[in-house]
Amino acid sequence: MSAQKDRWVSSFVFLLFCASSIPRSGSVGLQQELSPQHYFSGLEAGKASLAFFTPSVSPGAQPFLEQIESSAEALQDYGISVVKVNCPKEDASRYCGRENALRKAFLFRGNRLIREFPTDALFDVNSVVANVLFALLFNEVKYVETLADLENTENVLKGKSNMVFAYVPATGTAEHRAVMEAAFVYGTTHQFVLTTEAVLLKATSHDDPDVSSAWLLFCHCQLATDPAQPCRRTALGQPLTLLNIHRHLKLMGAPLVTEVAEDPEKVSTVHLQLGLPLVFILSQKETYETDRRTAEFVAWQLLGKAGVALLSRDLVDLNVLHRSNIALKTPDEGMPIQYLVLEDTDEVITLVEDKSKVKQIQEDEEEEEDEDEEENNNQDIQDDQVVEAVSRDKKRELPLEQVLVLTEENFHSSLSEAAPTVVLFYASWEAVSLAVLRSYSEVAAHLKGTPGVLLSRVNCWDWPGLCSQENVTQFPTIRIYKEGQQSGTYNGMWGTEELSSFILLSQVSCPLKLATMDEAEGYLRGEFPPELSSHHHTSLLGVFSTATSEAKAAFEEAGNILSGHVRMGMYFEDDALALSRKYSVSPPALLLARSGGRSVEGIALSKHSVQDVVQMIRCELLDIFPEITVPNLPQYLQLRKPFLILFSAGGISQMESKEMLKLTKGGAQQAFVACWLNLKKTPVGHGILRKYFSTTPSLPVLLWVNLHAGGQVFKFPPEQSITEMNILSWLEKLQAGLEIPSSTLSEEDWKPPLPAYDFLQMMEPSVPELSARSGDTAVPHPPKSPEGDTAATGEEPPQESTAEEVGSPGRDLRGTASRLAARDKQGKRHSEL
Repeated sequence: MSAQKDRWVSSFVFLLFCASSIPRSGSVGLQQELSPQHYFSGLEAGKASLAFFTPSVSPGAQPFLEQIESSAEALQDYGISVVKVNCPKEDASRYCGRENALRKAFLFRGNRLIREFPTDALFDVNSVVANVLFALLFNEVKYVETLADLENTENVLKGKSNMVFAYVPATGTAEHRAVMEAAFVYGTTHQFVLTTEAVLLKATSHDDPDVSSAWLLFCHCQLATDPAQPCRRTALGQPLTLLNIHRHLKLMGAPLVTEVAEDPEKVSTVHLQLGLPLVFILSQKETYETDRRTAEFVAWQLLGKAGVALLSRDLVDLNVLHRSNIALKTPDEGMPIQYLVLEDTDEVITLVEDKSKVKQIQEDEEEEEDEDEEENNNQDIQDDQVVEAVSRDKKRELPLEQVLVLTEENFHSSLSEAAPTVVLFYASWEAVSLAVLRSYSEVAAHLKGTPGVLLSRVNCWDWPGLCSQENVTQFPTIRIYKEGQQSGTYNGMWGTEELSSFILLSQVSCPLKLATMDEAEGYLRGEFPPELSSHHHTSLLGVFSTATSEAKAAFEEAGNILSGHVRMGMYFEDDALALSRKYSVSPPALLLARSGGRSVEGIALSKHSVQDVVQMIRCELLDIFPEITVPNLPQYLQLRKPFLILFSAGGISQMESKEMLKLTKGGAQQAFVACWLNLKKTPVGHGILRKYFSTTPSLPVLLWVNLHAGGQVFKFPPEQSITEMNILSWLEKLQAGLEIPSSTLSEEDWKPPLPAYDFLQMMEPSVPELSARSGDTAVPHPPKSPEGDTAATGEEPPQESTAEEVGSPGRDLRGTASRLAARDKQGKRHSEL
């Protein structure tokens, strides 16, 4: 059924209900020419009637009779008969014999008088219907005059029923009639409260309201079980008519968030039937709870303006961009669903309230996609690209044949073998674990056939007791075991190349003790040990004499710390002095061999503490003029030195490389880090330059960036050639304060976009229903996927969704699809996907 037909049916059913639920008697219209005796003898218990007593000839009553006749049909719909009673001249009864009684109308229920109305109060159809229903619905509609009366009514209703509060400038108006007619239908479901006091309108409105206009609020008191908790209020944004009130109450009774597991094109909710749009929050299993909170926050903000549904990507195969996190379905027939990428909930609200925003957002997305294709830059997806990648490739089976599966039964027996074993501890429901598992499978394929390398894995979701026993507190974790004992933990990047290097270097002792001069020379050339000869690593050789035992002990301890990350050897034979002098140093010394031994640098080991040796080794292993990439940037940032960085559209020229190397070898490298960045290889550089400048400058461009002191960015004069002399002259001007910075970076901390998972906090203290395989430690349960095609979450929103609780976490679209942890206005943070 189309949305337009649904709306007509909904309205028709409501009107049909109003008419069919009222008992009828007699024909529609004014009952004429009844005598008092005939009228009173015909009254039925429980039946309401409005009577007007008048002499047979009363010209003054003619205008009133015309309004009564016009109102008769409307009142008949509510089971109220309208009767004109002719009073004989000789009748001296209460209703006919008194002059003032002839200027009133009387409302009876059965033979009991309910209310007397002066005829001047019933001046038109609206006033007749409004005042008569107001009198009959005394229990369903409460009139309040003060704010204390209103608050007392709310307190009585908290946790029990909802309240409909209406302000009308005066009784007897069309708005008053609309409220009374709605109360006749919904009065048994909600408590209606009416006022004509302008002070109450101002007390319940955030803005400066127009006291000449009617106002209606739906108060969600049923959710407020705590007496101190106020009732949330949702205003009717349309004029106060019966149809608009009915529409508003239908929306307030609909589920706050609807969970769907079918094609959005097939979904139809009460919002669409009533002509409002439906907003879909695209979710997935791993981020369900966060997405649920986001959906509830958005639903509260859009209550009465649009519906909100939570759509699971895991249950519906959507042929849309994986980073799309919002879908908008309008009630207009034939209009396609719009799939969008929004950054925070404010944009969702603006999307509904400003229809022109949809086109603008789509145009922005198209421009952004063009930039992404041109620059191959996916950084704007931020770290939830991990979730996106896992979701995109979830149907692809990983080649894990080379990886041994470990369980509680075979863990210790498999590790007790002589061969070192690499163990990946992961959780099968967690996105980062699955992404690392993919890299791990690539490492297994890369190292296939390498002797002495055994890769294995433990799924901590299946074997929580084993992971607890091994003190695994974060996922994923990679460790090396030798003869059943842990010998090292990996703490580097999760790429295939970095993992492979760590595993290979972990196969040999660190430091490797060399027995002869030939072994030492072969080690510097990269030929020894044989298992590392085919893999190119910078070699570091410590040379010690018998008189340098303290430095030798510190070097050995440093090797234990750097195991798996650095290729370290040690030579302390009698001819160690001859070896060191060959490279112009004396023991204790370090020999650093780069490029397969073609370049060996001798470095005096002046400090002998373990910490100093580790720091020295890490610094010496850094390139003197490195190419900055995403993996190696943290190593250079740790030096806390200014960057002299050359941005290039590709590889740098031989002349530029030569001049920069001359600059660094001249001793200036101690004061700053000279480096370069290839924008083609590391496209995130485009975003960095846009951060520094409003537009990307012409390339190559040389910049001085001091991230750790002031954040000032200086641009080398583009009209000068990049030579050692020009650069040194420019740096002197910088130090003298003669150059003006091109831009200054914010002092805001550069924190990780996501906080680290605290798995221990997530774990419950006890989970009795865990499988018998499980150990003593409980593991967090993954969020369950919603079941069924369309599941309503309840007649009312959950109680805990208060304004304060929903408002705080709901500012960004955390968790939803690939950008669910997108940026809010203060910066990027974890999606909240």
